[in-house]
Order: sequence, then C-alpha cells, then structure tokens
Amino acid sequence: MDQVITCLVVDDEPFARDLMENYIGRVPYLQPVAFCENAFDAINELQRQPVDLLFSDIQMPNINGIEMIRSLSNPPFVIFTTASKEHAIAGFELDAVDYLVKPISFERFLKAVNKARNHIGQRWQQAPPAETVKPKANPANHLFVKDNNKLTKILFDDIYYVEGMKDYIKIVCKEKNIITYMRMKVMEDVLPPDQFMRIHKSYIIRLQAIKSIMGNTVEVINGQTVIISKASRQDLKRLLGIANYNDDDE
Repeated sequence: MDQVITCLVVDDEPFARDLMENYIGRVPYLQPVAFCENAFDAINELQRQPVDLLFSDIQMPNINGIEMIRSLSNPPFVIFTTASKEHAIAGFELDAVDYLVKPISFERFLKAVNKARNHIGQRWQQAPPAETVKPKANPANHLFVKDNNKLTKILFDDIYYVEGMKDYIKIVCKEKNIITYMRMKVMEDVLPPDQFMRIHKSYIIRLQAIKSIMGNTVEVINGQTVIISKASRQDLKRLLGIANYNDDDE
C-alpha cells in the first residue's frame, strides 16, 4: 500500500503532542493534518477535513477521548493514547485499532501504526473503483459544542450570532442560547465564511440573520442588536451586496 495516510492528533499535554509529531515525522506514509489540544478543536477539525487515522488521548478536560469518538457520526480509525490502562476496555468497545500507554516508545508506536495501516488498506481495497464513486456533497452544515455536560448539535442555519466572553462564547440560536468553553478564533474557523462574518472582536454574525444596519450596530432578525467595527463595515457591505451603503453618511 503506497497511499499516504492522513492523521490527526489530539492531546491536552504539549509534550505528548510534540512526541507524537516527532514519531509521525519518522513514518514516511503518515501525513499529519492537525495537532489539537482539546476535543472541541479536534471535532471541528474533523468536520472540516476527515482523516484516515486519529491519535486520541483519553483523559482530557471537558470532553474525554471516548466521549469525543462516540459523538462522531463517521469516526476514522482510532489509536488511543493515555497514561492509564483503566479505560482500555471502553476504548476497545469503540473498535479502536490499538491502545498506547504513556510513556510511548517509538517501537510500540510503529507497531500500532502498522496495524492501523493494514486496517486502512483493507478498507481502501473494499471501496468501489474510483471511476464508479460519485462525488459527495460537503455534509458539514452543523457543529457540535458542549452544553451541560453533553455534546449538542447546532445547525448553522439556526445560529443568529456568536458573542465572545473571554474564554467562553455565547451562541445565540433560534430555540435557545448556548454558552460553551471555546475561543472565538476556533469558532470563526469552523463556521463557513460564505455564511458567517466576524464583524467585531466580540461578534460573529450569520449574514442571513441580518435585518438592518445603522451606524455601528447591526439589527438581527430576532430583534437584538450587535456591534460592528468600523473596519468591518465595507467588507460586510460587499458580502451583502449593498451598493449604496456609505460610511460617510453616518
């Protein structure tokens, strides 16, 4: 099998991520896509670009590795990495390829990767020939966020706007508001740029949710108003196709 295997690493420990980056770099057929420090970032990254293989720590804050895998509708092959053996049974119940106990030697890492390579190769061989496979539309029309100790699915079309609150964000939706631990930059990267725009350091708005614009505020279709920075007005004008919007008139 000569194909490159794409992979993603999620671990809250910087040293562990650095070690995995080093090990992956020593295996020619592994191509790392991202190194994430928490499950939120990993889930959002996987929604943007699926991978063949996931290296996941189990004991992580907020959402652990097992909870993360259970939340994925179509998870990749998984190799769990952890400092404890107590979660091994739960890991294998999720059909994990292997379970690596820290500290991880390169020899043990390579053994697990070769096992994963065989599984991935079998899946590729079972796939229909390339000429018969119909291209699939991008299914990403949602994201998952933690809400009261569970992962909640939010459709992009249900979002009015997102408000940043230091280390947290408030997602204002049609049915309810959700406050979750996430950086605004992560949320901005996850949301499709043709539907959302960051109009202020503290606000991201869904373009279709805009009702009107006046001065430095945007009125949302739910009746609330949010602030828009002066630097963002012209970009918003272009995205909305408003030809007669003139900042000099304000």
